[in-house]
Amino acid sequence: MKALKIFKDLVAFLTIIPLTKEESFIETSARYMFLFPIFGGIIGLLAATYFQLCTGLLSFFAPFLQRFLGIIGDLFVRGFPSAATVSFLLALTGLQHFDGLVDLGNALGFKNLEERRFMAHAWTITHRGAFLAIFVEFLAFLGIFLTKSSVVFKALICAEVSAKLAMVTLTFFGKPAYGGLGALFVKLNKRNKSIILSYAISFLIVFPLFGLLGLIFLFVSFAAGFLMEKLSEKTFGGTSGDVLGATNELVRALCLLMTALEVAS
Repeated sequence: MKALKIFKDLVAFLTIIPLTKEESFIETSARYMFLFPIFGGIIGLLAATYFQLCTGLLSFFAPFLQRFLGIIGDLFVRGFPSAATVSFLLALTGLQHFDGLVDLGNALGFKNLEERRFMAHAWTITHRGAFLAIFVEFLAFLGIFLTKSSVVFKALICAEVSAKLAMVTLTFFGKPAYGGLGALFVKLNKRNKSIILSYAISFLIVFPLFGLLGLIFLFVSFAAGFLMEKLSEKTFGGTSGDVLGATNELVRALCLLMTALEVAS
């Protein structure tokens, strides 16, 4: 029963799927954060399945579109599933990570710590916040668009696993910026040896799918987690929930782009 509760709470936290109504799901998610890569794999699998469905449906119209619209039709057949899959991921996760990306962008450029914290929590979107969020998601779209359809399925799974692993790494190195969601996750995971399990789980998923490239994904997760902690400390005085979300989006985009470049080479 405990395992089922943990599963339901983590799914409820990382997605919009309402598997539980208990308020304790946030604390459970923080306490068992080392399991995030597993749920990243599940989210990636759902996104990969969605991509395949979009591609399959468009395959019926591809000859018509390519015949009458030429290169534009070809770009649409390749581009629509990519854009739809990025949108699916944003919707499935309730835009919470995307929101963190916007808030981080809002705060960048201000010299005063209090101003940066205020802008991160203000109900507004600056041009910097909008640009950062759109740019990162465009990179994710580009990664899917440039990758062969036959490879996208496993690329989405590995990218989501790596994104969640980077979040775990960030809390391992972090310190709370202020009270809030980020503080709870850092409190329960800072220097927590369970991070070894996170990397072991991630390895067992990404290495069979991508081999050496999978190992590079693990390195990217580590480097991104470490560097984003430094950025968060400089920007907010410590690790914040916004930077956790931004890290997820950034690492996903990087891994998808790396896949596209590796496949193309």
